[in-house]
Amino acid sequence: MHADELFSWAFHKTSSKEIAEDLVQETFLSAVKGFKNFKSSSKPKTWLFAILNNKIIDFYRKRAKSSAIGSKGAEQNFTKQTNSYFDSNQNWIITGNEIAWEEEVHLLDDSEFNKTLDECVNKLPDNWRLAVVSKYLSDKTTDQICQEMSVTVSNYWQIVHRAKVMLKKCIDHNWQH
Repeated sequence: MHADELFSWAFHKTSSKEIAEDLVQETFLSAVKGFKNFKSSSKPKTWLFAILNNKIIDFYRKRAKSSAIGSKGAEQNFTKQTNSYFDSNQNWIITGNEIAWEEEVHLLDDSEFNKTLDECVNKLPDNWRLAVVSKYLSDKTTDQICQEMSVTVSNYWQIVHRAKVMLKKCIDHNWQH
């Protein structure tokens, strides 16, 4: 009954048809296995989406850990790139080439902007993507995210900061506004 909505959400979060299909299938399997624990205090759709969101987080957590084990190269490369934006006191280096975005514009209502944002998020290292998705799309608290990612709060905030810097750079470079 809710498969299409679950798939749409999973696809939005992963940008992969195959992964979204797998996550929805895992969601239904978990729901069947855990049905005896379902409390009627929430609607079945709400319960299924909660399961799916946990599956999505697990997917990114596993992916981030496996890429961390295999190679830190991509994350180190992104870190080196972001270092060039700050001076020794960690203040922005103003170059005059920064693109100012008008605050009055509702960028999330712009389909081209959303497409570019999704593409840029998907280019981030897995651990950075997990941090951004958890913070801005999943309404998780900092403590929950740090626990899920197995990082300290200061490390988490550094990851989020660097991810935002790279997102801005990617959007500035790729978005036709």
